[in-house]
Amino acid sequence: MEYPVRKILPPASLCKLSSARWGVCWVNFQALTITMSVLGAIILLGITVCCYCCCRRERSQKPDKGEERAMREQEERRVRQEERRAEMKSRHDEIRKKYGLFKEQNPYEKF
Repeated sequence: MEYPVRKILPPASLCKLSSARWGVCWVNFQALTITMSVLGAIILLGITVCCYCCCRRERSQKPDKGEERAMREQEERRVRQEERRAEMKSRHDEIRKKYGLFKEQNPYEKF
């Protein structure tokens, strides 16, 4: 019997799906549809996993909000510490001047 070309699946009135053949006699139509659907699912799953891994790698390369905040806070602490050092140095210099302990810097003196 010739296969009905206009339909993908043969109608149940002609034959059962398990006895239908595709192209050649040894290719079972039911096994072919199951195999193709499993292969399609595996390919879709592989593409999904690859996309997920790529997105995770991209996100891990960018510094997140916590890291940015920590870097900002560290920079602010460094600036405040330098301001305090400069303030303490000026106070110490004033005290040295007050008690006459301040030495004028000799431009010829080596460090």
